[in-house]
Amino acid sequence: MWQETKKGLHQEFTFKDFKEAFAFMTKVADIAEEHNHHPTWQNTYNKVEIWLSSHEAGDQITDEDRQMAEAIDRIKQ
Repeated sequence: MWQETKKGLHQEFTFKDFKEAFAFMTKVADIAEEHNHHPTWQNTYNKVEIWLSSHEAGDQITDEDRQMAEAIDRIKQ
């Protein structure tokens, strides 16, 4: 579930191993390019943390961020 934080919409995803985490990141990268909206993220072994905010809106959370979060949720299912 996405949480609103000072850094933007945030969620941590956990996978079986690094390979699964990296495959997920690749899918997110494809979505980010399609939306021209790129996340801030961090990966450590099987965990991926993502923050979404709109830089052009002063790093605020916008509808674009919520749409991106929904798209990411669809690939995680």
